[in-house]
Amino acid sequence: MNKLLLIPLAVFIGLVVFLFVGLSRDPHEVPSQLINKPAPSFQLPQLDDPAKTFSADSMRGKVWLLNFWGTWCIACRDEHPRLVEYARSAAIPIYGVDYKDDRDAAMKWLNELGNPYTLIAFDVDGRTSIDYGVYGAPETFLIDKNGVIRFKQIGPITDEVWNNKILPLTRQLNQ
Repeated sequence: MNKLLLIPLAVFIGLVVFLFVGLSRDPHEVPSQLINKPAPSFQLPQLDDPAKTFSADSMRGKVWLLNFWGTWCIACRDEHPRLVEYARSAAIPIYGVDYKDDRDAAMKWLNELGNPYTLIAFDVDGRTSIDYGVYGAPETFLIDKNGVIRFKQIGPITDEVWNNKILPLTRQLNQ
C-alpha cells in the first residue's frame, strides 16, 4: 500500500518542480527557432505607396530592426513613443511591417503618433508574419549585414532592452 502512495506523491512533486521552473522564466524571452538563421525572404508592398515594394533581401549589407505592429495592437501603441524616440537617435534603422491591418487606419496612426520607420511594408494577409514566427504584436527582430536574425524581442521594446541588448549587439554587428 505504501508503494501506491509514492506514485502520486512523485507525480505531484514533479508537477510542482515543472511549474516552479516555468513561472521563474521571463515570458518575453521565448526562444526563437530563427535566431542565428537567415531571415525569411519576403517582398511586400509599401504601406504608403502600394506600387512600390520592400524586401528583406534589399537590406543586405546593413544592420537593421524589423518591427511587426498593427493599429489594432494595444501593446504597439504603448511601444510607439519609444520607437519614435529611438529612431531620432539614428543608432539603427527601424523598418516596420504593418500586418493584418487597414491601410487607412495605419496611415492615420502614423500621422497622429509620428513615424519612427525608415520604411513600412504592408502584410495584409499576415503571411510574412507567419514566416517570421510572429504570434503577437509587437515583435522585433535585429538582423545583421548578412541577413541573419541575431535577436528577437517579443512584446514592446523597453529602455532596458534597447540599452542593454539591442544597442550593444548593434555596435558589435556594425564592426
